[in-house]
Amino acid sequence: MTGRLFREFSIVIAGSVAISAFVALTLTPMLATKMLKSRHQRSKAYNYSEKFFIWLNESYRSSLETLLKRKYISLIIIMISVVLIGILWKAIPAEMAPMEDRSQLTIRTTMPEGSTYEFNLAYNQDITKLVEQKVPEGDKVTSMVRGSMTFVRVVLVGPDDRDRSQQEIANRLTADLRKMTKARAMVIQQSTFGGRRAGQPIQYVLQAPNIEKLREIIPAFMAEVQDNPIFSMPDIDLKFTKPELQIVINRDKANLLGVSTQNIGQTLQLALSGQRFGYFIMNGKQYQILGELARQDRNKPLDLKSLYVRNNTGQMVQLDNFVELEEATAPPQLYRYNRFVAATVSAGLAEGKLSVRDLKKWIKLRQKCLMILSEQRLRATPKTLWKVHRV
Repeated sequence: MTGRLFREFSIVIAGSVAISAFVALTLTPMLATKMLKSRHQRSKAYNYSEKFFIWLNESYRSSLETLLKRKYISLIIIMISVVLIGILWKAIPAEMAPMEDRSQLTIRTTMPEGSTYEFNLAYNQDITKLVEQKVPEGDKVTSMVRGSMTFVRVVLVGPDDRDRSQQEIANRLTADLRKMTKARAMVIQQSTFGGRRAGQPIQYVLQAPNIEKLREIIPAFMAEVQDNPIFSMPDIDLKFTKPELQIVINRDKANLLGVSTQNIGQTLQLALSGQRFGYFIMNGKQYQILGELARQDRNKPLDLKSLYVRNNTGQMVQLDNFVELEEATAPPQLYRYNRFVAATVSAGLAEGKLSVRDLKKWIKLRQKCLMILSEQRLRATPKTLWKVHRV
């Protein structure tokens, strides 16, 4: 944070030093020859102020001589300074950087997995109407649908032209959006420091050696986050919301019927993958040859069991005799942090919660829902607090 706060100031200082060096080496010697003159008589102001500077020099000389004779005094001063630094470090509370009123808000909505474009558009329009009703201070409202994510960007009038602050408007919208339960919407304010991207102020990264271990930890962890009063609108990027159908082969039955797993895999690939077998030319145009069942023959999960596979004797055997279907869910996308499978929990701060001390209290929840951790690392950015756990 210190680097970002004083980035502009450091540029000013560097520029001032460069200009000062140029003036000292070029203009100052020339001006000194023109303006400075040898004077044998001093003015009354000089004689009056010179007494003070003589006294100051003598005081400094005497104190320096005393300190050199009693060198242990300097060690006592250093020890007292170190102790005071430690006491003040713990006593002075640290806080997150407060939000700057930039007259901009972004509402990001995560739609359910598999939702249609029409559903996303209609729900985004409902949020836009809510913003227009609840935020009379809005100057411009822009909505956008991008896949399973929708965005509503609100540009407010200037701070001098409205009675409510940006934070108050964001808190009111957050309370109203909680009542809309068809999708998960959150109000995001642009970071005080950093780039233009807006995100949640708190991010907590969970790491695990495999996805199964992470799937076991996430529910207990998210339950603790949602019950904690410090945070608002918690969310996680790793969601197990993508439905999938797993085909479990009974190898014993398949061996008795003379069917190999290779034949089963090839049958499923030919029936469902849409593999390209070649090309053909008709009326001067080239077309692809794709192997795939008709849509009406592969719409239902039970259609998989209706497929037939040839055994080692040349007979056709139905898949229903030796396969079982299991419904499961998987994440649409896997995330990694330092080459480990990871999930990032993001959340906003509740109203009036800016102290890092409150966050450190919340971090103790890992003792309830996580096993002994082999590595933990804390990385603080101007607005974001990261806590990394490897399970």
